[in-house]
Amino acid sequence: MADKSRGRTILSYEYLSVEKREFISIVTFNRAARANAVNYDFLTEIEAVARDFRHDAESRVVIFVGAGKHFSAGADIDGMSAEAEVPLVLKRRRSQAGARAINALLAMDQITISAWRGGAIGGGGCLACATDFRIGADDCFLQFPEIDLGLNLMWQSVPLMVRTFGPALAKRLLIGGERIYAPELNEWQLLEALVPVDELMEQALEFAARYAAKSPVAAQMIKKSINQYAGALDCAIMHGDADQNILTFTTSDQKQAANAYLNKTEAAFSGD
Repeated sequence: MADKSRGRTILSYEYLSVEKREFISIVTFNRAARANAVNYDFLTEIEAVARDFRHDAESRVVIFVGAGKHFSAGADIDGMSAEAEVPLVLKRRRSQAGARAINALLAMDQITISAWRGGAIGGGGCLACATDFRIGADDCFLQFPEIDLGLNLMWQSVPLMVRTFGPALAKRLLIGGERIYAPELNEWQLLEALVPVDELMEQALEFAARYAAKSPVAAQMIKKSINQYAGALDCAIMHGDADQNILTFTTSDQKQAANAYLNKTEAAFSGD
């Protein structure tokens, strides 16, 4: 089903809702019961909504926000288990859904903002970093636990993390698996503003209004030029990260890591 409001087609979604406020749109992740964890269908919807904004001449800024207490808990572990039964030829395609969603966000013409409360974990952190700006609530935090599950970060997001944080901080996040809380995220200049959680949307809308007031053609051309320059080599470098992820699932170390992570025990890695 589609909404024909304002002279254009707006797709309807299971996991997302889209609210229009003149020149600003708000996309809400609506899976609060699962801390907005993403499965294949959810990622497909994020890609679709990002591409749907190509047809929107009125929205100049798009805010992404998670319903409930968290921005997004990243990949749904139950969904990952279900994927184990998919044939390899299809698994390879489906495993690239995260990269397609991230690339669709990066390619959006509109200025994008994450209104970030609670956790942005794993893929959820990739989603937050893929927007142009971030307004953080004082309870927000970032963590990439893939390493503690014996996995690499995929979604073609390693270059995104390097240019967002720099090499050393990216290694702390992706190899160290550190959880970084709001004050340090603010010190790292990842956040444009750090605000009380009950003021998050008010402050995000105020920030968005400043960009919505700019000339949209000029603003969107500048954004595209900056993003093209910053991420020119991303696909050339990271095109195989989904295959790397599939490979890690075949290792005994990954099974050790997953068991240790879920049971809060120490893993003994063999390098196999």
